[in-house]
Amino acid sequence: MTTRSVVEQFLGMLDSGADPDDIAKVFADDIDWDVPGSASLPWTGRRFKRAEVAEYLRTLAMNIVPEENVDQIEAILYDGDHAVLLGRFGRVARTTGRRYEMAVAMYFEVSDERITKFRLYEDSHQVANAYAE
Repeated sequence: MTTRSVVEQFLGMLDSGADPDDIAKVFADDIDWDVPGSASLPWTGRRFKRAEVAEYLRTLAMNIVPEENVDQIEAILYDGDHAVLLGRFGRVARTTGRRYEMAVAMYFEVSDERITKFRLYEDSHQVANAYAE
């Protein structure tokens, strides 16, 4: 599988609402994952193992209103084992009902047909404000 096919598989599984354990199988056993954010947001931070991907997805799903998600991919750029997605996210915080929308970027590194490195760049200040009581 190419980097493109692995990244498209991951995105397709997210879009279809696939089981988090199945989505995690797209990742290597050992990963370098970072979603910078606030300590008040339990899904942000570093992760190092495949099982933590499923945990991230479940935790995030418990904190947003999934049927309100708006995801727009503007471009995906591929270069060998690397891919960068540029787009926009819209979410609603479950605890406050506040909507937040922002430009996002995702970085992927793929090796041996598995994602080994993942970064999500978003406006973490805006996300934290949406959940602030």
